[in-house]
Parts: sequence; C-alpha cells; structure tokens
Amino acid sequence: MTQLHRKDILGLQDMSSEEIQLILDTAESYKEILSRSVKKVPILRGKSICTLFYENSTRTRCSFELAAKIMSADTTAVSTAGSSIQKGESFKDTLLTLEAMGMDLFVIRHSASGAPHFAAKILKSSVINAGDGMHEHPTQGLLDMLTIRQNKGRIEGLKVLIVGDIMHSRVARSNIWGLSKMGAHVRLCGPRTLLPAEIEKLPVEVYDNLDMALEDVDVVNVLRIQLERMNRGFFPSVREYSALFGINKDRLRRAKPDVLVMHPGPMNRGIEITPDVADGEFAVITEQVTNGVAVRMALLYLLLGGGGHVGSA
Repeated sequence: MTQLHRKDILGLQDMSSEEIQLILDTAESYKEILSRSVKKVPILRGKSICTLFYENSTRTRCSFELAAKIMSADTTAVSTAGSSIQKGESFKDTLLTLEAMGMDLFVIRHSASGAPHFAAKILKSSVINAGDGMHEHPTQGLLDMLTIRQNKGRIEGLKVLIVGDIMHSRVARSNIWGLSKMGAHVRLCGPRTLLPAEIEKLPVEVYDNLDMALEDVDVVNVLRIQLERMNRGFFPSVREYSALFGINKDRLRRAKPDVLVMHPGPMNRGIEITPDVADGEFAVITEQVTNGVAVRMALLYLLLGGGGHVGSA
C-alpha cells in the first residue's frame, strides 16, 4: 500500500494495520527533515490548513502548525477565545464558513466525543481528529507507536503497559487500538474507579496491582491524571494515588532491563511519575515530541496528496 485511501483520520479503531504501517513508514522518512539546518520543503505549497481547537493545547497544536509550515502549507489557527464561537456561532457554521474561505484540511480538537466525525460528514475538506472528548487521539497513538518501533525495532510481540487514568484518556484508547492491531500485548493498570466501563470488551489484560502489571514489560506508557476532567472523588488523595500507581525507579526494576518509559505530556511530576524517571535513562518523552511532528507531517502529506509538489522549486 503506497496511498492512504481515506479522506479523514478520525481514530485508530477503524484503521487497518497496513494503514498504520504506511503512516509510520512515511513519518520515518520525514523525520530526517527535522534534523536539517533548514527545515523547509515545498511539498504542500499552496495548501491551506486550519487548526480549530475548542480545548487548550500546546504540544498537539504547535506540532501540527510546525508540521504544516515545514511543508510550506499556509496555516490558520482558530481557538474559541477571540472568535465568533464566543458569540454563539454553531460548530457547523464555523466549519462551513472556514471551508468557504478555501481550507483544504481541518485539525480539530473538541471536548465532545464524535465532533470530528460530525465535521468529516459535512465537510468536503479532510479532517484530522486532534482529540475528541474521552474518545480518541489518533496522532498521539501513532507517534507513540513510532517511538516504540524506533527504539525496539518492532511492535509485534512487545508487552506494553498503559498505567493511570484510563477512563478519561483518549490517548489510552488510541494506543489500545493501534498497538493491538500491530501485534503488541497491551496491559492496563489503574484504580478501578479510573477504568472504563465494559473494559472486558477491549483487547487488553487488566491489572489493579502495579507491581504485578510491570512484571517483564517492554514499554510503560504513563498517563496524566486528568484532574480537570474529574468532578468527583475517583481516588482518596493524590498522595495515595502516587503510592499505589506512581512510576518510580524501584518499581521499574520489575520491567525488562531495557524498558522504555513514555508519557504523552504534560506531566504531573511527583504524582504519576517521579522526576528521576521522567528525566532518566529509560525515558523517551522528548523523542515522542519530535516524532509527533514527523507523524503529523506524514498525515498532512498522505491526506493532501502532496506527491504532485515534490521537487518543485
């Protein structure tokens, strides 16, 4: 497969392993551009990309905008503050207005699960889901897989533990679907109150004891405790959470000697992960950020069919 035969990237649940492989291979080839002294290629010159964010974001938004600019696309950033959205303009009208201005692709983050899917139905332009509610965050799942593949040489057969606030995490869902499709064995661990309903329907092993969950794993993906999404007491205290489910150096000894430690950011240092682990030899957290730019470049190229622009002056 050399082409992505789809208009939109909405989640990894409905994506085939061949499509994921294509995206990761394409991202691998684009990563080289990021190490150049002049980070600019004309691949998407003349294309217009809109980042439409109804929720705050630093990493994802900057990463998409940088990816677009490196590839010479024009970018327009729209956030809820300072736009007609604050005047009560509907999501649908905002989308149609921006499309009428000539946008070729929308990158959408929204607090409502399914919002990018709605956008994809009404727009002729392509849509990339940059995180929708507690549903999915496909580009984070892809960059996590790229980071694992680059460090381990493969994904198939690896034991990957996702630990923390699974219920509120769209990152966890995209990782579960993507990793399992690529042949990894996925484990989940967190307080019972932070595990999703009907978890038995997911392709995972579930643990409530972190020491047992860490036994012999190749990768630990530590999730942020999303205090802003919690409207009731999901655990007694931050201190108790840290004692039972925080990743520290002592605990990591149960994993493989060459374990990878990942975190989607931003981190609550000292809560879900200790600073010596976050900054330590096993952590690949800054590499994830670099890979995020490469993955988003790959998706922009594959969706906007930039092949026609390659090599133009």
